[in-house]
Amino acid sequence: MVPTTGNTQNGVVLLHVYDRAEDVVSLRNEIFEQPAVLERLLKTQGEAAVEIASTVKKRQVKSVFIAARGSSDNAALYGKYLWGFLNRLPVGLATPSLFTMYRTPPRLEGSLVVGISQSGESPDIVSVVKEGRRQGNLTLAITNEPSSPLAAEAELLLETGAGEERAVAATKTYTTQLAAIALLGAAAADAPDLFAALDRVPDLVKEALDLDDAIRVAAQRYRYMSQCVVLGRGFNYATAYEWSLKLKEMTYVVAEPYSSADFRHGPVAIVSDGFPVLAVLPAGAVFEDGMRLLETLATEHRAELLVLSNDDRALALAKTPIRLPSDLPEWLSPLVSIVPAQLFCYHLTQAMGYDTESPRRLRKVTRTL
Repeated sequence: MVPTTGNTQNGVVLLHVYDRAEDVVSLRNEIFEQPAVLERLLKTQGEAAVEIASTVKKRQVKSVFIAARGSSDNAALYGKYLWGFLNRLPVGLATPSLFTMYRTPPRLEGSLVVGISQSGESPDIVSVVKEGRRQGNLTLAITNEPSSPLAAEAELLLETGAGEERAVAATKTYTTQLAAIALLGAAAADAPDLFAALDRVPDLVKEALDLDDAIRVAAQRYRYMSQCVVLGRGFNYATAYEWSLKLKEMTYVVAEPYSSADFRHGPVAIVSDGFPVLAVLPAGAVFEDGMRLLETLATEHRAELLVLSNDDRALALAKTPIRLPSDLPEWLSPLVSIVPAQLFCYHLTQAMGYDTESPRRLRKVTRTL
């Protein structure tokens, strides 16, 4: 048991008591499986990634067009930044309704058309890949299900190999998608140092998982939170979106994700004394810009800051600081930074008294047209 004062401020509980169930549930299991599944993917799919990268070069691909939904769409956001950064490719995210509802698909000449899906079953994602192939483009499926309709439709396949994921909230299937995207980026860049950095990711994720108890205690502070914003930029724009999605689907908090740049263009007006702002800001190219925003939020708006970072300056601004591994390459940081965010959502869901395994009105596989 944890002592409580019961004090709240602007919807944020300062400390609260709840009983921690000692039995391990499937979502927590799946969060803690991530180092092992990431290590397996990196060991088993490296050769496939190199072959795919070789085919992409031979076909003289000029751009990438990605179709995805839900957590997979957040992984696609990471791909948009990473493949642009490592491989200098313009990357666009599909609007599947143009393919299914409006029946006016864009012309995709010269593109690698990628479908990303845990189940590989959503008809709209399959339709984008099918149309891409019909137009004569190279097509790729990134999926956990190699026998799925998406895998069958695509010319190339990269299996994420996360194994069965029983909980509705995606955790290991999301991080393995990120790893698959990173693996392809490294293979296309043909840089051995990138592979060496990737090989360290499972250990960095283990380090993040060591924060479990501290995050359990920290989550209690937010038991009565009903709304918040989640900030990230660059590679971790994807992390902001995925973190906010997990908050929405598990805790039912109205959590809005923003780029720290976009947040200045109007939405910052919603922040007042004690308003919860969750930010992911590891060291890297966007750090100084993010720091300027956090300083403003902390000093001028007196926001309630929860910050994921490996820089002491950012952590010092937070009411709730959560430290990321110190030697974390920025381009790989989304694979690690999402892990404490997952733990936060898991423990907050428990603290709020909700079911971590089966969020209301949601199913594991969603098929959209």
